[in-house]
Amino acid sequence: MFICKIANTLQKLLNKTRALDFLAPLALRLYLVPIFWMAANNKWNPFDADSSLDGVIAWFGEGGLNLPFPELMAYMAWGAEYFGAILLLLGLAVRWVSLPLMITMIVAALTVHIDNGWLAIAEPSAQLDAARSLLQQYGNYDWLTQNGSFVILNNGIEFATTYFIMLLALFFIGAGKFVSMDYWLAKKFSNC
Repeated sequence: MFICKIANTLQKLLNKTRALDFLAPLALRLYLVPIFWMAANNKWNPFDADSSLDGVIAWFGEGGLNLPFPELMAYMAWGAEYFGAILLLLGLAVRWVSLPLMITMIVAALTVHIDNGWLAIAEPSAQLDAARSLLQQYGNYDWLTQNGSFVILNNGIEFATTYFIMLLALFFIGAGKFVSMDYWLAKKFSNC
């Protein structure tokens, strides 16, 4: 009985944190915004006259991935990421925008990353040691590593899978309370 009372007391204390439960979806959204914003702008920045989606279209097509309808796929991926980042930032239509973003992550994982295994960053290896040695001998290694360690990109499915899981959580829990347009719109129009 004593243990049960302690457990119930601790659970009641833990339940008081529910007043801050909006922080989790907010953190997920704010974490994903720059990821999708940068991904979209690396494909095409519509505010840069020198930027175009032509390279991505070629890569999606016969230049690499051999996806069907490469032009359509490139515009869809760009649009999901570009407008998805904006909507995630605003907390607007978060459950809806999670769907095309999840599809984009599935396509990325299965077409670009899966052949490279799980890890996004390669584990330490003889290849990494050899590259590090070359950079120390012929490059400015201190400058290259002043903000972090030298790594080799493995380009596995780790990041795409992680982003998919984060989006899946947002799909089910929504944008969160207080700091999202979804919350305020639902509050205003829930009785009509």
